[in-house]
Amino acid sequence: MDRLIYTSMTGANHTLNQQATVAHNLANIATTGYRAENNAFRAVPLYGDGAATRAFVVDTTVGANFETGTLQATGRDLDVAIKGPGWITVQLDNGEEAYTRNGGLQVGPNGILLTQNGHKVKGENGIIAVPPETRITIGVDGTVSAVTITPQPNTVAQIGRIKLVNPPEADLVKGIDGLFRLKDGKPAEVDARVRLIDGTLEGSNVNVVHEMVSMIALARQFDMQMKMMENAEKNAQQASQIMVLRV
Repeated sequence: MDRLIYTSMTGANHTLNQQATVAHNLANIATTGYRAENNAFRAVPLYGDGAATRAFVVDTTVGANFETGTLQATGRDLDVAIKGPGWITVQLDNGEEAYTRNGGLQVGPNGILLTQNGHKVKGENGIIAVPPETRITIGVDGTVSAVTITPQPNTVAQIGRIKLVNPPEADLVKGIDGLFRLKDGKPAEVDARVRLIDGTLEGSNVNVVHEMVSMIALARQFDMQMKMMENAEKNAQQASQIMVLRV
């Protein structure tokens, strides 16, 4: 009886956690470059004094779905999407490197090239600073060029190249900020094969139908686990009554 309670109790708890993950995915169906999160169940025995007769259900985070999202043309010069696999490198305030597929870029008030979320875009030689009174263009290889708009709008200068990387997906881990990092904490190497598409953004890769079906299935699974706990309680009551009658 107690083994049934352990299994159903932990299963119900982690079903709620999985529902939270599905809800998080659904909330990001319109987030540029978002990668859906995946979860899975697994059972582990409870070790202690005596035999390992009880088992817990734990939630195993499989990782993220790395399928490419839908590409959407915007016509905006600072919008870029990665063609195929690859990542744009950003530098956080603590100096740490992180990676994103969100190519909606902007120029900050101090002239630094930023993502939509305010993260600094990292170039191969450091942070990319945009000169004033210029219009920038981004090449397919990540080269950022500045074109003067006064007095001669035909002067072009290369101001940097976005650090584009493509580490193995198995080595990446997603943080709570939605950015990816290497598991060992080291910076990824530049991959010259990564290419950009200008005037385009990559949408979220969340499959709405799949997530909605998962939400319904998890709700039914939670109900089943609660019924298992109720059955365990009834079994315990009946066992107690039998013991009382025997006494």
